[in-house]
Amino acid sequence: MGSGSTRRAVIGSFAALVLMAGTALAGCRDDQVELRWPGGQARFAVEVADTDATRSRGLMFRETLPRSAGMLFVYESPRRASFWMKNTLIPLDMIFADPTGRVTKVHANAKPQDTTPIDGGAGVKLVLEINGGLAARLGIVPGAEMRHPAIANPSWSCAE
Repeated sequence: MGSGSTRRAVIGSFAALVLMAGTALAGCRDDQVELRWPGGQARFAVEVADTDATRSRGLMFRETLPRSAGMLFVYESPRRASFWMKNTLIPLDMIFADPTGRVTKVHANAKPQDTTPIDGGAGVKLVLEINGGLAARLGIVPGAEMRHPAIANPSWSCAE
């Protein structure tokens, strides 16, 4: 093989790697969360709450939430996560996940305006809030896997 052929092969290989990387990254977007579980898969358009200010506000004062939308709360490190519904006007399901994106708890139909704490347990790194009752209708249960670019070491990789 001449130097021109070698150069074309190297450039071709590099281009293929760039295309594969682009394809792999297409599986995860900052504005989407995907979940999978035996027998199902779902994708939600999300707003990311990853600062104290955005996590404190959450979905308060919203009168509606599109069926395929939600809010993803991302913490810097795993912690005991507790929520309440004060000033939240719509029922929500809260899907708690560990640092790998594995769902550890699903709290269904949190009641609007309720100040009773909703404990997600210890080791929570992510919480996805979606419309109340939707997790049960879809079949999302503990053990489901979540993927999003905010998950550093996911159980379900963006490359899959």
